[in-house]
Amino acid sequence: MTVPRFLYRTRDHLPLFCWLLALWTVLWGSPRPAVLLSGAPLAAAVVRGFALPPLLPRAAVRPWRLLLLLGFMLADLLRSGITVAWQALRHGPRARAAVVEVPLRADTDLLIAATATLTTLTPGTLVLEIDRDRRLLYVHALPAGSPRQTERRRREVLRAERHVTRALARAGAAGPDEEPRPAEGTS
Repeated sequence: MTVPRFLYRTRDHLPLFCWLLALWTVLWGSPRPAVLLSGAPLAAAVVRGFALPPLLPRAAVRPWRLLLLLGFMLADLLRSGITVAWQALRHGPRARAAVVEVPLRADTDLLIAATATLTTLTPGTLVLEIDRDRRLLYVHALPAGSPRQTERRRREVLRAERHVTRALARAGAAGPDEEPRPAEGTS
């Protein structure tokens, strides 16, 4: 292994090393030198011994778009919270829900995970499964009593994905303005 390649590997795995060292320190309950000195070789051995991918985010963070994403998330939380509360008060346990298959445009684990997290944080939606190979999210959505409501929930998840992609996608990634792939056997 050449020196520059070793340095790149070290740089790429530095966040994991730091996380493991911090975890070791928390587990021992003290940042004493003995704890840090015993944790450092252990963290280095785990990073070196297991073939883990680098943890550096492969994203181009755009501050303005990230701020817009935060605004979108807060507005969506408020709107969805009111909708779910209304459904619970109006229909009680008879509120209609559905599992919705959502085809994603995102092509990286970071974007898919961010979209799934944002979707799950929204009241009335919960990501049940991520099909990474086919780039699909299966989302439990409330309310979704009619095909029109189901399609509306699908569009909401796609809009969240578009905001995430615009805020975090690197150049050349599947763009937010691409047409979505047709869903196979949509729910």
